[in-house]
Amino acid sequence: MTETDSPDFADIGRWLFAQNCEFVWAADKIDGLPPMGPLEIAFAGRSNVGKSSLLNALTTRKTLARTSHTPGRTQQLNFFDLGPDAGAPLLRLVDMPGYGYAAVSKEKIANWTRLMKEFLRGRATLSRVFVLIDGRHGIKDVDREMLTSLDQAALSYQVVLTKRDEVKKSLVEKTLEDARAALRKHPAAHPDVLFLSSHSGEGVSDLRAAIVELVSQRDSATFARLRA
Repeated sequence: MTETDSPDFADIGRWLFAQNCEFVWAADKIDGLPPMGPLEIAFAGRSNVGKSSLLNALTTRKTLARTSHTPGRTQQLNFFDLGPDAGAPLLRLVDMPGYGYAAVSKEKIANWTRLMKEFLRGRATLSRVFVLIDGRHGIKDVDREMLTSLDQAALSYQVVLTKRDEVKKSLVEKTLEDARAALRKHPAAHPDVLFLSSHSGEGVSDLRAAIVELVSQRDSATFARLRA
């Protein structure tokens, strides 16, 4: 890649997410988090919203994150380093436990909820949370609770609607507008809403581009490495 006056975020994103991506850490308690290092991007969503499938599609891998039809399989914060050099990652991805229904005890769900809230409040390297919401159903009460928690943490987040391939084309724009309207009530929400399909790949490049643009705004040194 060569530097230009107007960076092509989509092209840089395609390059970035084709690099090595490796699982590096798991934490089920706040004192078990890895040392802070590269910029972190987290992914949150209801159990079974397709979070693992999205991470696999985003990184063009089939088994980076486990997929399951059983809600609640992600039971800790999972960290993945992304970049050509294992010792100097360009970005760190964080797969958060699914919220909402899970076939586990109430105590376990309470522990996950506490872990997520503490992580969101106190992680200086955490730059944005992408909140995945099922595009077939829109924003539900359990999603609103998560968005409100992010507002209270004053942490930037952006909504990503999933399962676009299962929504009629005639309803795509209305689905997007309904989500944008709901988010106007949430001060920490990014105004742009993405709509994608992990199955067909439609819209995945838009998410990659959004992440690269965020890096350009938050970490100029890392962005320079991306454009080198």
